[in-house]
Amino acid sequence: MPSMLDAVVVGAGPNGLTAAAELARRGFSVEVFEAAETIGGGARTEELTLPGFRHDPCSAVHPLGIGSPAFAAMPLARHGLEWLQPELALAHPFPDGSAAILTGSVGESAMSLGPQDAGAYRRLLAPYLGHWDTLAQDFLRTPWDGLPRDPYHWARFGMSAIQPATLLARRFRGAKARGLFAGLAAHAIAPTSGIATGGIALLFALAAHENGWPVPRGGSQAISDALASYVRALGGAIRTGTEVKRLDELPPARAYVFDTSPTALARIAGLGHAYRGYRYGASCFKIDYALSGPVPWTAKEARRAGTVHVGPTAGEIEGALRAAVAGRDPSVPFLITAQPSLFDPSRAPEGRHVFWAYGHVPAGWEGDATEVIERQLERFAPGFRDLVLARAVAGPPQLAVRNANYVGGDIACGAFAGLQTVIRPKLARVPYATAHPAVFLCSSATPPGPGVHGMSGHHAAKAVWRRLRAA
Repeated sequence: MPSMLDAVVVGAGPNGLTAAAELARRGFSVEVFEAAETIGGGARTEELTLPGFRHDPCSAVHPLGIGSPAFAAMPLARHGLEWLQPELALAHPFPDGSAAILTGSVGESAMSLGPQDAGAYRRLLAPYLGHWDTLAQDFLRTPWDGLPRDPYHWARFGMSAIQPATLLARRFRGAKARGLFAGLAAHAIAPTSGIATGGIALLFALAAHENGWPVPRGGSQAISDALASYVRALGGAIRTGTEVKRLDELPPARAYVFDTSPTALARIAGLGHAYRGYRYGASCFKIDYALSGPVPWTAKEARRAGTVHVGPTAGEIEGALRAAVAGRDPSVPFLITAQPSLFDPSRAPEGRHVFWAYGHVPAGWEGDATEVIERQLERFAPGFRDLVLARAVAGPPQLAVRNANYVGGDIACGAFAGLQTVIRPKLARVPYATAHPAVFLCSSATPPGPGVHGMSGHHAAKAVWRRLRAA
């Protein structure tokens, strides 16, 4: 080992591991330090309930992972990562037993919305189909990193993406299309009337049509394990069970890259109030279930989908998100759920299933949303409770313990509100750089934001190697 490392990475989540891999494959010496006993951050798999039931405590379905330019440039399949595609990417059931769906076919998805909106949906998505590679490169990036590769589609997509989802959805006449669109936008964990929530909805819809919403075989841990295996193959080292409280506890290095919240970076690196204006958002209440059988959805489409959105109308979804942001207890939550064992039998004992659901709650909320979540599930899957063998419950305090980057239980590592929606963690030419010339931030608090796609780590690594080569 050289007397001084080129780079030390703090945090072995997908962005930290991606940054380490990007630097190592360019010949830099890299060492990763992780406070937990296992790697993964927001991409882990554990037996949370009963033996043999393998749950993803944090991220579980990865539409932006399979379409990530950073992951695509790495030989992750050779390191054990295999994507499994559900028959349907998403189902959004309604009380009458029907459902809107997202599949690889835009036409099939459009028809599920009803004849009054099928054409409008196709027209909304058509300009971008077949352009995922360049759109992903351009939108999963920082605006300060040169010109877009496809300026025409980037500008056209951007004109729609900057709009609130509620505004974009006005082109639809029926409740199904508006409900589906609001559910997609809700992944931002912000009211669907907020700036750029239309872009979140468009990106997730386009991802479904272009690459699907897959799960990794064996669980989300497979993504982290593949990245770690690649880092080690390139000569990098990873040390777990090593909490870093101060910069001087780390080995000497030319650069330090933090896959942490901005708050933690400022504390560890001694940057004082460098990110005092950074805001964290609402949280979630998540339940992981061990089930004796598949979820008995009334809508037959939901029984074939990897992800199911539960909360039919745009009004209900907006109300649930507004309540969480305003600090009110959940009453009729909008649920994002997934059922990976339908497509990956390794996740549960034979004939049994894993399933998870989360609803939105205020940051730091200490209540118990189990009853309201299960009441909502029973509304669309009568008899669900009869299948529950065990449940693992996590509200905001527990989520923050699972992943230190989830400040107050905010799984997005920063609120999607106001200018912070498009400028995070603060206005800067290079958002990964800090006031300390050797310290960089690579977590999902930086562009392009949350999701298991490694792009924040990819861009931060680029900023680091430019600095190192200039030194």
